[in-house]
Amino acid sequence: MVISLFHRHRQGLAVLMLAAAVLVTMAVKRADISSAGKSSPVSSTAESAPPASSASGAAASGKTAAAAATGGQEMRAVWVPYYTLDMSGQQQKGKDVFLKHYTEIVQNAKARGMNALVVHVRAFSDAMYPSKLYPWSHLTGCTQGTAPGYDPLKEMVRITHGAGLQFHAWINPLRVQLGAAPSILAEGNPWNRFSKDSAKAGWAASCKSGKYLDPGWEGVRQYIADGAAEVAANYDVDGIQFDDYFYPEDSDDSFDAASYRAYCAGKKAGEVLSRQDWRCANINDLISRTYRAIKKSRPQAVFGVSPQGNLENDRKIGADAAAWCQAEGYVDYVCPQVYYNYNNPILPYEKAVHSWRSLVTAKGVKLYFGLGMYKADTSADSGSWSGSTDIIARQIKTARAQHCDGFMLFAYDDMMAPGRQQEVQNVMKMFS
Repeated sequence: MVISLFHRHRQGLAVLMLAAAVLVTMAVKRADISSAGKSSPVSSTAESAPPASSASGAAASGKTAAAAATGGQEMRAVWVPYYTLDMSGQQQKGKDVFLKHYTEIVQNAKARGMNALVVHVRAFSDAMYPSKLYPWSHLTGCTQGTAPGYDPLKEMVRITHGAGLQFHAWINPLRVQLGAAPSILAEGNPWNRFSKDSAKAGWAASCKSGKYLDPGWEGVRQYIADGAAEVAANYDVDGIQFDDYFYPEDSDDSFDAASYRAYCAGKKAGEVLSRQDWRCANINDLISRTYRAIKKSRPQAVFGVSPQGNLENDRKIGADAAAWCQAEGYVDYVCPQVYYNYNNPILPYEKAVHSWRSLVTAKGVKLYFGLGMYKADTSADSGSWSGSTDIIARQIKTARAQHCDGFMLFAYDDMMAPGRQQEVQNVMKMFS
């Protein structure tokens, strides 16, 4: 891995340019919504906003990739989260057991009309594959950092493609540990590695919910982008996806106090972004860096993000999702998680769909909708999902009327739950 260190004598000019770029982007976003050593914590404009020349070339290859990835078909994917793959609590472990389990996942998904799987390959700053940047995942059934004796990602891609389905590698970019999971962090985990390096000691931080990488440091953003590029370079994945977890929801000013203090150092009051705008600028930079890194490693692979469906909640965690929809060079697709019923009092499903449809204006950016199969026939949202077996099917019909490009269902275990099979059957009719 190469960590890019930003020379301090360029910081003043870079900050002014970044501030201008970010404020313009946010102004566009707000207008649209209303109508509907330690590396530098600040990057240059060329790193935080997609440059016209490189972004246009990458976007062109991205458009080709987006079309090729679905074969011109509507995206019909299901998320396969880390807990579905987790072998750590199983008595029977090893390659044969894992491959049998995963083969069943692929067969079940295909039988229910899916043409793609979005599979968790890095959930806790660890990896379901041999990596030069991250330790082995404990999900293989071993302690984090211990090789399982085979390459799960290589096998999963092979099995998925063998069944005629796409494979999208799902990455949680910032999370290291959620509560006490995983219970043991390997020596090679970034939390431990960074703490032993005086130049990177602040690159990971903790809050009440757990441990996370701090994207306020440019080196962290490049590290994450390098990790995505590593997957794209070494595996025949159809795409890579970031989920909706960016700055932890319970992070206060202490979480990134060091990186924000370094950003503010030596600047006048008018030159300093608010902490919230600065956090959004950091995530925008992370997304654009990752996009370029993936395109360089595997131009035909698509890069997408699945943000929360409520844009106000996205902004609270530093995700300026509207910007990614309105400018080339960030993503090939966006898949908002519109896990709302039609009568949701805060954000009804139909209103959410219309809002996102109006946001996606950048050429070549596809719009998928994440649908909450996990809520079907439950007491969620004041019981508004209970007693019905066709909500997801109706949501597909509503979204199609807005000319979306497909759907992703959360999640595999919920799709397979015995009590939801009538709902699944109705979805299958929509996919037939």
